[in-house]
Amino acid sequence: MSGSDFEEGVSGKPDMQSTNSAAVDRMMSILDLEQIEADRYRGQSPQDGWQRVYGGQVIGQALVAASRTVTDRQLHSLHGYFLRPGDPTIPIFYEVERVRDGKSFCTRRVVAFQHGKEIFIMSASFQIVEEGLEHQIDMDMDAVPGPETLPGEAEMKAMMLSRPNVPEPVKRYWERDRPIEFRPIDLTHYVSREKLPPRQQIWVRSSSPLPVDPALQKCALAYMSDMTLLDTSLFAHGLNMFSGRLQMASLDHAMWFHRPFEAHDWMLYVQDSPSSSNARGFCRGSFYSNDGNLIASVAQEGLIRKIA
Repeated sequence: MSGSDFEEGVSGKPDMQSTNSAAVDRMMSILDLEQIEADRYRGQSPQDGWQRVYGGQVIGQALVAASRTVTDRQLHSLHGYFLRPGDPTIPIFYEVERVRDGKSFCTRRVVAFQHGKEIFIMSASFQIVEEGLEHQIDMDMDAVPGPETLPGEAEMKAMMLSRPNVPEPVKRYWERDRPIEFRPIDLTHYVSREKLPPRQQIWVRSSSPLPVDPALQKCALAYMSDMTLLDTSLFAHGLNMFSGRLQMASLDHAMWFHRPFEAHDWMLYVQDSPSSSNARGFCRGSFYSNDGNLIASVAQEGLIRKIA
């Protein structure tokens, strides 16, 4: 995937509002890394007031760096570890190691640096396209409310900004146009301290179409996949990201890509948290297409430390 891929036409979907397109353009500019030399890239962060870099951004940028060293194979999995918080005020440097190029698979290792120290490491595996056995556990999409029946962007923004004690960076995030549109099926955990089963379902998509490039589509989905996932581990404790006196951060992230998709089509992000212990929450996620095809699977563990 080269820089020119970001200039290709988009798929034939209805036009979105220009503000949403501008937000997606900003996401694309964040993912469009500058090549410094062979297998070395530089990425920038949005200046939106956050004290540290959003984890999905680092995953997406590292994946862009890895993908640009692969020509004839498609990403099927990634495994990454967050080592230090990212500083959004300075560039992030990515170095790609070409670990192996086999007949069917190739492996890349990416290290992200800031201030001369590693902040993130990732391994990614790519495979040639080939036919084989195929199955999936069925998802009953008829039992899930469709995205058109749920509160939209304006309603979600009004609800989130009306919550008491919303941190200023969170307010700025919700007040600006976002590249990702999501519609939770149940909003109870946002408005209640009730202890709930640690499960949630969220419809998600990019706010406007992306360039026609399967590698870039996967980078965008990796960017999305870090959103809301760790929050699921708080449900069982009657907490949410606005509860305060919580330190939350992604520790590691793994993702497997199963079937083709377009990130602008609505996808159902099914999440659960089987366990939390030792100040860590373990979460899983599955992305389904609107017609029930399993697109990708995610697993993550994150820090959920209570601050005295």
